[in-house]
Amino acid sequence: MPRTLDIQMNSFPIAGTFTISRGAKTEAEVITCTLVEEGARGLGECVPYRRYGETMESVFAQIEAARPLIEAGISRRDLLSAMPPGAARNAVDCALWDLEAKQTGDSVAGRLGLADLKPLTTAYTISLGEPEVMAAQAREHAGRALLKVKVGTSDDESRIRAVRAAAPEAEIILDANEGWPEAVLERHLNIAAEAGVALVEQPLPAGRDGLLAEIRRPLLVCADESVHHTGDLASLADRYDAINIKLDKTGGLTEALSMKAEAERLGFSIMIGCMVGTSLAMAPAVLLAQNADFVDLDGPLLLARDREPGLRYAASLVFPPESALWG
Repeated sequence: MPRTLDIQMNSFPIAGTFTISRGAKTEAEVITCTLVEEGARGLGECVPYRRYGETMESVFAQIEAARPLIEAGISRRDLLSAMPPGAARNAVDCALWDLEAKQTGDSVAGRLGLADLKPLTTAYTISLGEPEVMAAQAREHAGRALLKVKVGTSDDESRIRAVRAAAPEAEIILDANEGWPEAVLERHLNIAAEAGVALVEQPLPAGRDGLLAEIRRPLLVCADESVHHTGDLASLADRYDAINIKLDKTGGLTEALSMKAEAERLGFSIMIGCMVGTSLAMAPAVLLAQNADFVDLDGPLLLARDREPGLRYAASLVFPPESALWG
């Protein structure tokens, strides 16, 4: 039987509101690719991201345009040149990995030589808000090992100090989502270091982050919006200490694996992150995140409803996916 492709637009409600420096959202909009071939079925999920010029409609259309190649049996390797990095290729690439695993009976972990998958400590995200609101969120989750705190205003000192006071034992990542003006960059980095923050993500806008190469960085600074695929890495070595690899940026697990290897060779610390999606989007990232320095795969924890079956979360841990979900 020939390979067939099904593309679906789905939405999953967020529990409350998810807020970052660029705005708020109340639902996770995702696109699901299903590949069926010789009785086997492979699934992949992506999250279109407007910051990168993607919409649900544009990503759906991009996958639809590639349908002839996909249904003709394109390989993951050839997909890298047939589709550009981004959400659309991610959904197709992850569906191909899952399809191959189902066809061969060999798990994706087995194909990658990951014989002993382990549960990982994942960050839990505290949305951007007024300091007292963020402190209340942090206090509620103070028992978690790692908190990712959304900041990104011209005056985040009170937010940083309020969250640290509310969760004194938790390791903290700050994510500014390109929101810190240059004038406050050094001050905010120093405040973060004083508060014992482990890492700050993307303080300045992508393409306008050269100042990071000129100042003393008192803690790890991580590229997110500034880095999408392997070709971006070399130019960032003077201004970032870590990179955040997300499958929706790289365009799938295939490119993400190459990117991770090259980033490690260049001496970057590795963070594996996610958009707000379901367990299907997180599952391949859990494999990628084995041995990463920081893991931020809490997407399903932010949802009011996840897929069934989903990933298992317990306390601060996310467990490897079962084959019924992916891989």
